[in-house]
Amino acid sequence: MAVVPGDGIGPEVIREAVRVAEAVQGRETGDGRDFVFAELPLGADRYLAEGVAISEEEFRAIRDEHDAILLGALGDPRVPGNEHAKDILLGMRRRLDLYVNHRPAALLSQELSPLRRARLPTRIDIFRENTEGAYCGLGGSFKKGAADEIAIEEDLNTRGGVERIVRAAFEFARSRGRKRVTLVDKSNVQRFAGRLYRRVFAEVASEFGEIRADSAYVDAAAMDLVRRPDRYEVIVTSNLFGDILSDLAAAVTGGLGLAASVNYRPGGHALFEPVHGSAPDIAGLGRANPLGAIRCVAMMLEWFGEPDRAAVVEKAVGDSVAHGAKTPDIGGSATTAEVGEWVAERAAAPAG
Repeated sequence: MAVVPGDGIGPEVIREAVRVAEAVQGRETGDGRDFVFAELPLGADRYLAEGVAISEEEFRAIRDEHDAILLGALGDPRVPGNEHAKDILLGMRRRLDLYVNHRPAALLSQELSPLRRARLPTRIDIFRENTEGAYCGLGGSFKKGAADEIAIEEDLNTRGGVERIVRAAFEFARSRGRKRVTLVDKSNVQRFAGRLYRRVFAEVASEFGEIRADSAYVDAAAMDLVRRPDRYEVIVTSNLFGDILSDLAAAVTGGLGLAASVNYRPGGHALFEPVHGSAPDIAGLGRANPLGAIRCVAMMLEWFGEPDRAAVVEKAVGDSVAHGAKTPDIGGSATTAEVGEWVAERAAAPAG
């Protein structure tokens, strides 16, 4: 595992995630696979000191010598354009073709949700297209700085790109016994990209007759995630809409500090990262919630065929919330390290 602690609170939460990963390896469960973590000094400090975000040699080492990547967070006010984050995170997503961004929003406790009257689902899985859409960086500015400046941002979608993310969502739903997959788009306005998604979604859905397939406009879906989130099980959507809706779903089910994600290509690499940002305003204060990063460890274990150990980590995370080992963002007073230590000890404890 290549470990990129990143910026801001990234090193703090990744330290606890690695602690839990090492602790759970001692349990006599699963196939006994060991994980070796190699830390890479990629982030704002390196970029500001050397002018390099990630070298070609470092990228090749990640691609050829590591099975997966564990990433903290990238973003630093000293790099206002976030050039280093684009080169590192977006670079790995595109160059490793990690076209699936799977962001599960799982409810640990009803008390953590800001919603009081809505019926809350235990889990919503969002599948976000990860290499195309509005994040391709295509477009440009004309007459920059002038009163009549023009800025063009292009949204690129290919049929192949759309089909593979839609298929990933349906295959996940089938493998987990989920009964509903919802396409979220804005096809009433985006006549070309939106309708491409609609056509491909209908074609792929026809291969999964046991799963209910429906669709919603993104504005209605955002409203429903607040008003009646139990309407959704699996959502598949574009890069931009997935970025926004996954944050909303995380907030509804407890907050960004609890949310994990994986960027992957089936049969290829996987990059695990908590959904929250680098939060430079609380970096170094011991207030960052490490549970999102720790849940990345559970996703990592499951990815590598260790479902028993993954379940141990998830249970330890849930127990930490239930027993009050919580950071301030979810109503507790524990520090980042105290929460990580608590979960690690619970994950390492013998079964029973």
